[in-house]
Amino acid sequence: MTSARTGFRAGERFAQMESWQQPASGEPGIWNALGWRRAELEAGRAVLEWEPNTDHAFPAGDSWIVHGGMVTAILDSAMGSATWSLLDRDEVYLTADLRTEFYQPTRLVRIRATGWVVRKTRRVTFAASELHDEEGTLLASCRATNITIDLRDEPQRARRGPAKPVAD
Repeated sequence: MTSARTGFRAGERFAQMESWQQPASGEPGIWNALGWRRAELEAGRAVLEWEPNTDHAFPAGDSWIVHGGMVTAILDSAMGSATWSLLDRDEVYLTADLRTEFYQPTRLVRIRATGWVVRKTRRVTFAASELHDEEGTLLASCRATNITIDLRDEPQRARRGPAKPVAD
């Protein structure tokens, strides 16, 4: 299946994601711990919603501002979901680089993180995400470079052993 909006072909992992909407209450994991919800999902694109509370923020005058690490985490997860949706069953990914830019303080209101894949090659995926509040104000954006790991290659890597450090 290819997404009309993104133009990307869904990977085998997409079918697993479609059937998984939200972890059951009480299950471990960051989504339940923070209260994130998946609002939309298609090949190469994902939208997460969240209503942060004072546990995720620090006081600033007479209001609260969500911690930047929490903002980065939801932006990263939106990009991660978009990336994961394009992978096949024998593939996983690792984040090689992540950069977040903050434009406005994130307050304790419902927010939406939209993540999408910008470009994908066999080994590298470039992704981006944006965080908006209920009024549509852009609060932050994020970019990531993700490295695809083919698990079918892992036994060969294990036999070679760990990489040896390069001498100065």
